[in-house]
Amino acid sequence: MTIRTSGPHATNPPAVVWPAPSGDCTTVGTMSEVSDRYRVVADGFTARVAGVPADRWEVGTPCTDWTVRDLVAHVINTHRRVIASLDGTEVPDVDSTGDLLSQWSDASVDVAAALADPDRAATVSTGMFGEQSFESLVGRLVVSDTLVHTWDLARATGQDEALDPGAVSKSMEFLEPIDDAIRRPGGFAPKITPPPGADEQTRFLSFCGRPA
Repeated sequence: MTIRTSGPHATNPPAVVWPAPSGDCTTVGTMSEVSDRYRVVADGFTARVAGVPADRWEVGTPCTDWTVRDLVAHVINTHRRVIASLDGTEVPDVDSTGDLLSQWSDASVDVAAALADPDRAATVSTGMFGEQSFESLVGRLVVSDTLVHTWDLARATGQDEALDPGAVSKSMEFLEPIDDAIRRPGGFAPKITPPPGADEQTRFLSFCGRPA
């Protein structure tokens, strides 16, 4: 993994060098829809983390229990947890007072590398949503979590709140059937009724309990 700029308050988002694919890319791997969608969403989160002003790391976010620093640390931890589950390793702690941009970049590249490996991407695990491959877990849970927190981060720090339309549509496909499960304590807030004629992003955020 290579980052061509450093520091959590960099003016421009870092150019991340994603891992090259391994194996047969016609099956599961870097050329898959999930891999492509993950990269789009991860790059969007990277841009917002890189754009956090120096004086905004301790402000609140739409996730009322979290500061900006807490929110970014959560997304990093989610990525580390899915990789640790895949590899059967311990989840390394996030240094929430350290360079979060660098830690995020490492975590996102690790997930992209696993997606680019057909064997690892196809590895099946069992979780709260039943048995599914690593690729499915990323395409459903990890992408959706990162996507909604991209908006949270943008809203809290005054950055561009636009999300990728394709990722929004896919996340809604995943989240709507598990509406009850995601409202558990520590999950999403209650749904908000979107305004008449709301666009898909607004409907998505309202479903996730965000007052867009």
